[in-house]
Amino acid sequence: MSLRQLISQTAIYGLSSIVGRFLNYLLVPLYTYTFAAGEYGVVSEFYAYAGFFAVLLAFGLETGYFRFRQNPDYQHDSVYRSSLSFLFTSSLLFFAVIAIYQQPLSAWLRYPQHPDYLLCFAAILALDAVTALPFARLRAENKAWRFAGIKMAEIFITIALNLFLLLACPKLLAIWPDLAAYYDPKQGVAYIFWANLIASFVKLLLLLPQFKAIQFKLDPRILAPMLRYSLPMVVIGFAGMINEMLDRAILKVMLPYDLPTNLKMLGIYGACYKLSILMTLFVQAFRYAGEPFFFSYAGRADAKRAYALVMQYFVMAGVLIFLVVTLYLDFFKYFIGEEYREGLVVVPILLLANLCLGIYVNLSVWYKLSDRTGLGAWVSLAGAALTVGLNLLWIPEFGYLGSAWATLACYGFMVLASWALGRFYYPVPYPLAKISAYVLLGLGLYFGNQYLQSEYHCNLWLSATACLLVYLLVVLFEARLLLRRRAA
Repeated sequence: MSLRQLISQTAIYGLSSIVGRFLNYLLVPLYTYTFAAGEYGVVSEFYAYAGFFAVLLAFGLETGYFRFRQNPDYQHDSVYRSSLSFLFTSSLLFFAVIAIYQQPLSAWLRYPQHPDYLLCFAAILALDAVTALPFARLRAENKAWRFAGIKMAEIFITIALNLFLLLACPKLLAIWPDLAAYYDPKQGVAYIFWANLIASFVKLLLLLPQFKAIQFKLDPRILAPMLRYSLPMVVIGFAGMINEMLDRAILKVMLPYDLPTNLKMLGIYGACYKLSILMTLFVQAFRYAGEPFFFSYAGRADAKRAYALVMQYFVMAGVLIFLVVTLYLDFFKYFIGEEYREGLVVVPILLLANLCLGIYVNLSVWYKLSDRTGLGAWVSLAGAALTVGLNLLWIPEFGYLGSAWATLACYGFMVLASWALGRFYYPVPYPLAKISAYVLLGLGLYFGNQYLQSEYHCNLWLSATACLLVYLLVVLFEARLLLRRRAA
């Protein structure tokens, strides 16, 4: 894959993620205007748990598949078949265990009346784990449009079902009372989970061609070395989920209030977290396209120069996203209900945290290409330990604001640690001065706009737009210089 292909495929993945997730993001107003903060807190909590188990059930085999399909000692089809068979077996076992113990597990989570929540999520996670490798194969084969199409279909189905179950059905029930035999409004947020489950099943059906002619076979000669390489990626991914999701998983029990108030605070934080979605989508789109690019470009003489250039472009775009959301936050706030807006203070912090995460994704090339995934796992574990410690320390004192700062501190630490280790094991000439300048310029413009608003009461749209134009002019000037150097 060339650098041009990386940019084009990032655009395709980004289009599917940004357009699709933005449409999905429009569900946030539906949820926050339909459900009280305490009810939405249940949704935030379960999706936080789902993030952890999604990493565990994938076993890091996506990255392992990219690595081993390039290895001439193994046949591509054998690598794919063995990995897929392993994921199918492990996912089936996971669902069976949850189905058997759903009642005691639900009681332990303080939802004894809703074991269906747990069973529904177990099915979603099993389906998503089985389909992870077919999606990886589409990425490896540069079938970005098919990848994007299936992802978009899943999102459209999810949206349609949410609108039908949460908006249309209550109105239809008022017209046809007999519908009560099939639809119970008291189920509430359970219908969000069911919509997700149905969409995941349809996704599996759309990916059936990727299962065609695949024989079920667990080959230990392939799986053993793959798992040795991939399992550290589970540690890395699990640590990443701790950094990303732990706050929403533990706020319910760590906040110093009663359970209904804690769930309300969790709902507010979860809704405001959604306002950092543009940065999250950008990082996700880059990750989809970047991983195949890093591996395919590794053998070239100019690989490290390309990685440095990619980092520079990434930071330029990431700071732009930070400014768009923070400068126009008075517009974005209307995407959540009024009850939730008291938590808007966390949005700039979370945007910066996700920008640091994206920088870390770029830096992670050192352990993936030097086959030091175990050492990379230690960086993630150290970040996770920092996240746990800071959340335990700051949540009782500062509430969900402490969780936001803990997320930023963790990702900032991981950037510094990964950069330091990368210099030793796989040095890449990143333009640190320019990268730092973009971040500082973005922060300066953000705080400058805040100062203009508070001290001089400038027109919001005028001052925000002026700050954004300053950054765009600087970035366009720098981009022209980069293009000229490449042309020379």
